[in-house]
Amino acid sequence: MSAKPRILIVEDEPAIADAIRYVLTSNGFDVAWCQTGTEALATFRGQGADLVVLDVGLPDTSGFDLFRQMKDGRDIPVIFLTARSDEIDRVVGLELGADDYIAKPFSPRELAARVRTILRRSSRVVGKAEVAAAAVADTALPFRLDEERRQIRYYGQLLDLSRYEFGILRQLLLRPGRVYTREELMYQVWEAPEVSSDRTVDTHIKMLRAKLKLIAPAIEAIRTHRGTGYALAETYPDAP
Repeated sequence: MSAKPRILIVEDEPAIADAIRYVLTSNGFDVAWCQTGTEALATFRGQGADLVVLDVGLPDTSGFDLFRQMKDGRDIPVIFLTARSDEIDRVVGLELGADDYIAKPFSPRELAARVRTILRRSSRVVGKAEVAAAAVADTALPFRLDEERRQIRYYGQLLDLSRYEFGILRQLLLRPGRVYTREELMYQVWEAPEVSSDRTVDTHIKMLRAKLKLIAPAIEAIRTHRGTGYALAETYPDAP
């Protein structure tokens, strides 16, 4: 199971949808896109979503009506998009239970920030993280992740990690072999990534490697993919 939150974009304008999809994917989200309400409802019922970015003006239905059908007794976070800035639209959307409302034109980065804020407030992604942590415990990796105590052991030894070191290593552990860009790691770990430099990630990776090498000097647990980012090694010897 993917540890990444799944975002469903329902937008009939390809240029807008592409911009949203690019920034959300770059931020580490699993993104699906639909152009019509009919397609979106089928996708949502078949695959689900952790959050929906929903255009109010769709070619085959109202975004408000689609949201009513999606909700249907379920608590699903939604951000409404609209080309109109009428107060009545905002009121209707919020009364339906929308988590946020953005009028076009808008900044895709601002939208991504709002998505992260809503998901942080939500407990929906917690279950995925717990499942992923259990999966780590069942693998042959020499790491053991304790989400409750926010601790990680490496070859049985407890690592002395700062808050951000823990966050980075935890993220890498959830998808061994998966290459994360600096930007993805920042948006997964930092509360306010916009005010930090992506080189901050390099500094924390360097400190993480030093701590891992104190336990297993000959093993490169965190691999650098030049021009791309970092990934956790997938295979290890039985002992350091």
